[in-house]
Amino acid sequence: MQVHAFVFEKAGPPTVMKWRIKELGDPGAGEALVRHTAIGLNYIDTYHRSGLYPIEFPSGIGLEAAGVVEAVGKGVTHVKKGDRVAYGSGPLGAYSEARIMPAATLIKLPKGVDDETAAAMMLKGMTVEYLINRTYKVKKDEWVLFQAAAGGVGRLLCQWTAHIGATVIGTVGSEDKAAAAKASGCAHTILYRETEFKAAVMEITKGRGVDVAYDSVGADTFSSSLECLVPCGHLVNYGQSSGPVEPLAMTTLAANSLTVSRPILFHYMADPAQYQSMAQTVFDMLGTGILKPDTPMPLPLADASKAHDILEGRTGGGALVLIP
Repeated sequence: MQVHAFVFEKAGPPTVMKWRIKELGDPGAGEALVRHTAIGLNYIDTYHRSGLYPIEFPSGIGLEAAGVVEAVGKGVTHVKKGDRVAYGSGPLGAYSEARIMPAATLIKLPKGVDDETAAAMMLKGMTVEYLINRTYKVKKDEWVLFQAAAGGVGRLLCQWTAHIGATVIGTVGSEDKAAAAKASGCAHTILYRETEFKAAVMEITKGRGVDVAYDSVGADTFSSSLECLVPCGHLVNYGQSSGPVEPLAMTTLAANSLTVSRPILFHYMADPAQYQSMAQTVFDMLGTGILKPDTPMPLPLADASKAHDILEGRTGGGALVLIP
């Protein structure tokens, strides 16, 4: 079976991704052949492509997609031919018309979740699940700061955290993004291009600070995020869209007994049972309406380079999906 897929042989700008024909054989033991119907885009894709997260070459790209099982290998019982499935894990290679995947990574889709929503939501949804349920357990009445609150993950974080009963402060880049964050449950928004966000956080909390800060921006915001914490507060640095964080002196934390974590989603997903549980929790939150994702913006799979330009330009605002 011949399919088109993106591959790249060196790190660099979006143009390093090349549209190639690949030959797929039959799935082996524990594997399944999945025909993609929608492919999710995530900021981590740009990290792999640019070299920020080193990978082995040549490589495919992309970690998330939805589709239909076309065939299964020996020993596969939890999915069968014809099942609608999604995945939000490696190995890299989701930017393809079809691929052979470890069957254990596939999650059967509920009837009420369409393919494009699943492709756009699964990785982001599980990111939110582990951030607020596992890395730091957000509790009712806590103060929470989200950097980039209007992004794809940010708005889901706002929705889930507001449902818990915490008070959410979010940084955003424009009035339009402030409106989007507020519509997702963000109680207070800060326009970071116009206002120094640490001072704004302290004004909003009347000098108290926040119990936990979630920072996916990295270099530009990390130090100030730390300074927004209450004594014994926690900073979760789960991304670095503005660049890597500088080395941190332990004495900086000791001044207020602060803690910092740098979690990676795929470590939480390494246990198959936990991975399935995380995905099911996300689908449950979708089903109850607690999570209300935007309608994904579709782009042709062949336009993956354009999609990366949108991601890195921070102009998308919400979810993008590639359609084979």
